[in-house]
Amino acid sequence: MNGADRIARRLAAAGISKAFGIPGGEVLALVEALNAAGIETMLAKHENAAGFMAEGVWHATGAPGLFYATLGPGVANAVNVVANAMQDRAPLIFLTGCVDAADAETYTHQVFDHQALLRPIVKASFRATLATADLVIDKALAVALSGRPGPVHVDVPIGVAEGQAPDTPLAMSRQPSRNVPARDAELDAARALLIQARRPIVIAGLDAVNEGAGLALRAFCEHFRAPLITTYKGKGLLSETHPLSLGGAGLSPKADKLLLPLIEKADLAVLAGYDPIEMRINWRDPWPREKPVIDIVAEAMPHGMHAVTHQFVAGIAETLEQLRQGIAPAGSAWPDREPERVRRDLAEAFRPSANWGPSAVFATLRGVMPLDTVATADSGAHRILVSQMWTSYQPRAMLQSTALCTMGCAVPLAMGFKLARPDVPVIAFVGDAGLEMGLGELATLRDLKLPLIICVLVDESLALIELKQRATQRPNAAVDFGATDFPAVAQALGGYGVWIDDVAALRREANAALHRKGFTVLACRIGRRAYDGLF
Repeated sequence: MNGADRIARRLAAAGISKAFGIPGGEVLALVEALNAAGIETMLAKHENAAGFMAEGVWHATGAPGLFYATLGPGVANAVNVVANAMQDRAPLIFLTGCVDAADAETYTHQVFDHQALLRPIVKASFRATLATADLVIDKALAVALSGRPGPVHVDVPIGVAEGQAPDTPLAMSRQPSRNVPARDAELDAARALLIQARRPIVIAGLDAVNEGAGLALRAFCEHFRAPLITTYKGKGLLSETHPLSLGGAGLSPKADKLLLPLIEKADLAVLAGYDPIEMRINWRDPWPREKPVIDIVAEAMPHGMHAVTHQFVAGIAETLEQLRQGIAPAGSAWPDREPERVRRDLAEAFRPSANWGPSAVFATLRGVMPLDTVATADSGAHRILVSQMWTSYQPRAMLQSTALCTMGCAVPLAMGFKLARPDVPVIAFVGDAGLEMGLGELATLRDLKLPLIICVLVDESLALIELKQRATQRPNAAVDFGATDFPAVAQALGGYGVWIDDVAALRREANAALHRKGFTVLACRIGRRAYDGLF
């Protein structure tokens, strides 16, 4: 058994079944070992896409995502997706091949310090040895999954991957258990605030999603009649059809104008796994310093975005239960029924237009796609609007980059999820510039034979940046580009593509796409400045 075999078997034992990347000579032993251990390796067209595909598998299965790259340019290409995993709290294991230390002293072709490059954007970086190959993977898995999840890098020298490893028992990691807050004065004080509150509000985020706290969150909100605001990553923690759900927030100024005044009126805020890394700048200090705030987090982090009264670094669901059990609120919550009015106003603010445009696209597709559809969204103007309009019925029903907000993520995220959960309908929303950034992955879709639906909003402009240029009275520069024939590109790369110019055609083609064996590109021509006033 060589070092690569020990690494691969340990990863397989952790429930990992798929790996993505572009092989080079330095990772051939790893690729061979992964397949031998039952981990299917899949070729991407770019390391960035490989990482997002791995993240998509994690969302679908709960097992850490796995991707790999060869030395030098392979590692450098992956920096964006690794940084995204760090900010978006995604547990990815990133295996990289490298030359042995002795060779690096004299052989410098494509050689640089991978660990030095990656350390600022990973939770940890390890270098495997023959004696510790499985132990290093055990540590990498534990670190990736502990506290707030994140990426961990493992550099594997050629001599370790191909060398004979000692025949010792494989190490096995255990999922760290989540803490329950102690019954102490601080917990009693927090419970007293809940008893007294007449206008409580709950804000939940990614920690609650990662810990599967949706049921506990629903019980908590219903018990105290507290309305719930989520981050975009938290959409669906409480079904957005629930009367207490106020949907996702964080990027839309139109939504903020309704939600932030409600937070101001609340007499108690409960933060359930709320990580403000997703939020835009006007969510900094969204309440006065004297407002009582109970903060439940997976991991303490001095972000400086807001003040809290009581903080519990513990399991989200477990702490919500500790706070709720055995107490009753003082009276009927929100006697003025202000949250109900805000919910109606939000629905009106984002009501789809009767005219053709992006809001009509999103409303039509939400009506066509089954309720259990998983949607992904790329960065851009379309993401802000679709995140407000797309109704999510369960967690992880809308996947996106919300902290790093990187382009190029929607299609590979959707691919990874669909690979792991072929029974679930998946649709990717992307702008035309974002799709052009990763067009090569349509060939990957062809090779994987995935029946994925891609909705591309075509306006031949970086719409969000162009809008900001106008808002700041700057001249138009470097935001507009020429037209790409996306249906023709889809056809050339083995899929089906069609231009869409009205609701009837979109409804017809989306229904057909749901029954197609290959991928479909729905190229929706919305025209320039189509997002003005919508979010």
